[in-house]
Amino acid sequence: MKKILLLTGIIGLSTILSCDDSDLDKVNPNGVTFDTYFTNDGELTAGINSAYALLQGFGLGAREWFFVHDLRGDEMATGGGQLEAPRNQLLIGANDAGNSVSNDCYTGWFRVVHRSNVVIESAAKTTASFTAATKNRIVGEAKFLRALAYYELGTVWGGVPLYTEYVKSVDGAKPRATQLEVYKQVLDDLKAAEGVLPDSYPASEAGRATKAAAQMLMARTYLQQGDYASAKTELEKIVSSGRYKIVDNYLDLTNEEGEFNAESIFEMVFSPSNGAFNWSGPDGDGNSAQEECIRTQEYSPIGWRNLIPSNKILDNYERTSKGDTKNDPRFDMSFWKTGDTFNNGKDVLKDDAVQGNLSKLDGKDLKISWRKYSILYKSNAGFASSGINMRVMRYADVLLLLAECENELGNSARAITLMNQVRARKSVDMPPYPTKNYPCDSKAKVFEALQHERYVELAAEQVRNFDLLRWRKNKKQTTESISYFTANKHELLPLPQAEIDNNPKIDQKDQNPGY
Repeated sequence: MKKILLLTGIIGLSTILSCDDSDLDKVNPNGVTFDTYFTNDGELTAGINSAYALLQGFGLGAREWFFVHDLRGDEMATGGGQLEAPRNQLLIGANDAGNSVSNDCYTGWFRVVHRSNVVIESAAKTTASFTAATKNRIVGEAKFLRALAYYELGTVWGGVPLYTEYVKSVDGAKPRATQLEVYKQVLDDLKAAEGVLPDSYPASEAGRATKAAAQMLMARTYLQQGDYASAKTELEKIVSSGRYKIVDNYLDLTNEEGEFNAESIFEMVFSPSNGAFNWSGPDGDGNSAQEECIRTQEYSPIGWRNLIPSNKILDNYERTSKGDTKNDPRFDMSFWKTGDTFNNGKDVLKDDAVQGNLSKLDGKDLKISWRKYSILYKSNAGFASSGINMRVMRYADVLLLLAECENELGNSARAITLMNQVRARKSVDMPPYPTKNYPCDSKAKVFEALQHERYVELAAEQVRNFDLLRWRKNKKQTTESISYFTANKHELLPLPQAEIDNNPKIDQKDQNPGY
């Protein structure tokens, strides 16, 4: 069921939640301001909805967010010459501080911080007619969104400026905080949010942050710091709640019909209104609400096909040709190949309809493309935008992260049991660990199985980059996964040059190493 509620009030609020230099030159005495707008529950709700709306924007979920993460992992290869230069630079590690893709994402997350801060401060008004329950919940949502933004910023860019109130003048710029300071702010926000967020919402309000979403983001933050015990505590809360389970059909995790199912914890919500994607900028603000995502045209076999699965990810699936006893069904549910049917079985993928590079599978050259989040399963419009929600957090990831914690804390037996819960999904039904290729007879071997299971279960779901970043930082990798990786450079993305040029508290000497 698609959500319209989270878009209510966004268009009206764009005039007060976004501004440029020309807006600062004059004041309209009849205009809406922060001081005059937030006076009741409806207006406060509109404010938090405008912060959620940024997740749908061009700079984040609609396009650049998934590109930034996918281009920084080892699941992707270039689809061909159609891949734009800034994206290819990220894919091969040749990007600099002017890269437009990463910079749009950076800007997008700081816009989320700004709008969340507006809501948090506005909710503190003593003269406003807010009901206590509504105010507390919305402040919890705002703190979750601010924490999500700073988790992404702190993990991908390192220490960044910390704003816990909205900037009211050009003199309000902040210097870089450390990565640890950023993570502390994330955890402080999430602990506050956990105490006021509900376990669930009515179906008409699905898409808002829940208690479990805050707990999972806390666990991810602890894991980035190598704190397995604290991460385990948060993950156990989700498991013991009994609210989530592994759904039967793996396809339902990235198609439109499976949105908000029993495995889903937090999603970026998209809902097509008129079939037109808004290219107007990182906010998605414009003459109509930005509700769509163009992931399908970027990756689909009939479409731009900018990125295709790397040979490495293809080779990681268990297949009988490699001596395994069963082909992993997740392979066919994650990729399209020449000869596959699509559009509800009405059409067949033909080589001449699929542009770009070949992949190598079992010694053969084939055109293989991503199926996840592709609308082609029920359409033949490869260049369309779509309304498929991006699943940011789901229960299988909880179980696998908990397995990692258990293994690190000396309970490998339970780690194996948790991994097998994921493999036992009805539509997957893979043989339980230990297997021939993953014997799981030591802590190190269990970790190898875990790395494999996360790789294939969560492929192209914007998780791999976070895994590689923390495994590298916490000295868990025996070999480097990224071929171009250079120490003291590629651990982090560079701060955007615009941040250095425009922020008087940051100089070139504050740039990340290697840039």
